[in-house]
Amino acid sequence: MATNRLNLMLHCGGNAVGLEEVSAVKTPDPTETWCPIPHRDYIDRVVSGLGQTGLHVVNEAHALWKGGDRYFGALQLENGASHDDYALVVGLRNSHDKTFPAGLACGSGVFVCDNLAFSGEVRLSRKHTRWIQRDLPRLVATAVGKLGQLRVKQERRIEAYKNFALSDKDAHDLLVQAVDTQALPCTKLPAALQEWRKPSHDEFSDRTAWSLFNSVTEVLRASRRSAGEAPEKNVPANRILRRTVPLHGLFDRYCECV
Repeated sequence: MATNRLNLMLHCGGNAVGLEEVSAVKTPDPTETWCPIPHRDYIDRVVSGLGQTGLHVVNEAHALWKGGDRYFGALQLENGASHDDYALVVGLRNSHDKTFPAGLACGSGVFVCDNLAFSGEVRLSRKHTRWIQRDLPRLVATAVGKLGQLRVKQERRIEAYKNFALSDKDAHDLLVQAVDTQALPCTKLPAALQEWRKPSHDEFSDRTAWSLFNSVTEVLRASRRSAGEAPEKNVPANRILRRTVPLHGLFDRYCECV
């Protein structure tokens, strides 16, 4: 699998690594009530399940932090059809320090700016308890089995965003609603407005919901705050997930593509 186009350094604040380094992470010994699973084993289970449904991993990125105790990965998928500006992405996470369960979430990756946005329709979360090794294959298979439908829905959703024209007044109203739904921190509102008015990427110069959506995701993943505030560390991937799920919900309702 290739390793370009996906850049997790922007999303999780950890160290970008290769599969060899992920494989080298030592898994702690289990206890009677806690059973951690190797990061690499979890990745392999998901990749195998994807292949069985005809979805192929064409790009990947992996990151470790907290000495390897926490893992986040992104797998870019194809199944014969692809787009020049975005792709279906599966995000993975796993921990060896009891901070969060093994998880899977699906969304889109935008090539021109490395933005990730998760929609929340397909998610998996399994605590590291005694029967995780027994339950995980079934849970992965169930989650992966829903991806074909999600890919079609995602294409329709993004096409609807691209075709939905916005005035400045509409954009301002949507950004306020994004703050109200906690999809956008209020401290990021000035930066999102600036990104809408003067996009960092020419591809988002059209005045559409797609451009505004990417204005928000650009700000969410960027290591910056409003003018006069101290620089912010790289945003953790789970925070990107928390923000972009309600962001998709807001834009889906506004563009009437739910």
